[in-house]
Amino acid sequence: MSFVKFAGLAISALGLVAAGTASAQTTFKMNISVPQDSHYGVAVDTFAAEVEKRTNGRYKIQNFYASALGNEREAIEAVQLGTLDMAMSSTGPVPNFVPELAILDIPFLFRDYAHARATLDGPIGQEMLKKFEPIGIKALAWGENGFRHMTNSQRPVRTPEDLKGLKMRTMENPIHMQAYKGFGIIPTPMAISEVFTALQQGTVDGQENPISVIQSWKFDQVQKHLTLTGHVYSPAFLMMNKGLWDGLSDEDKQHFLDAAKEAVKANRARIDQDEKNGVAYLRSKGMEVIDDVDRTQFQKALEPVFAELAKKFGEENIRRLREGK
Repeated sequence: MSFVKFAGLAISALGLVAAGTASAQTTFKMNISVPQDSHYGVAVDTFAAEVEKRTNGRYKIQNFYASALGNEREAIEAVQLGTLDMAMSSTGPVPNFVPELAILDIPFLFRDYAHARATLDGPIGQEMLKKFEPIGIKALAWGENGFRHMTNSQRPVRTPEDLKGLKMRTMENPIHMQAYKGFGIIPTPMAISEVFTALQQGTVDGQENPISVIQSWKFDQVQKHLTLTGHVYSPAFLMMNKGLWDGLSDEDKQHFLDAAKEAVKANRARIDQDEKNGVAYLRSKGMEVIDDVDRTQFQKALEPVFAELAKKFGEENIRRLREGK
């Protein structure tokens, strides 16, 4: 074989290797705790589509739903350790990892969706996202579960007095548990994947979640009474293992951040849709809905708890969130 012909073949082979490398696809696995047909499902599916589009197929996100790769706490731990690439989670288990972010779980902190979203998208929320980096997690953006409401199988809840003695499933979250004890509730922390069975078997009387979660987990099948307390705004966040994030080029980092913004838009649009249509849907499934809630009564019942939380987190930090700046 002549040198020229050999050199030509070698150059062709190198070209094929280079082309193969350029088209190589990296797949990241992502977990959510709720079914695909949900406010998280639409977020992570949007995120996956946007990442693939923006990186010309070099990155693919493989989504797993309904706690297939672990509950929220397990997923956060796995992303931290690098045994799971990505996840979307509520902030329920976050105080176990970043204790100061428990401030977001204070009841009646945000007036409405506009207030909560503007605060988390603004400087305060962006400061908070950076607090995940020292524990090995890159938090890409704030999404949401929405405002949480209470359901139970025992009786209609119209006042804080009606809550006394109810066994309620809560997230594994110390602030929530402290607040619910202030209502006279017996809080029972458990992963969301266990809740339907616990309600069905009567292990707990009730639970509290946004309308979107109540609907996607079909809690109407095992709960009779819904009270629109809106007692806690529940944020969520898109996260990625910090080592994987650090391995991305600057251009790809921006693609992932932009994809996360689109995911959040889809997530919030689904929440808005569920809030608009969900209550009517749950009524149609036989739930009794108490919608004329005097929230000031519920806030008053928690005044001793608010005093303790002000000592813990600082009145100024709570004020910043309440004012959104």
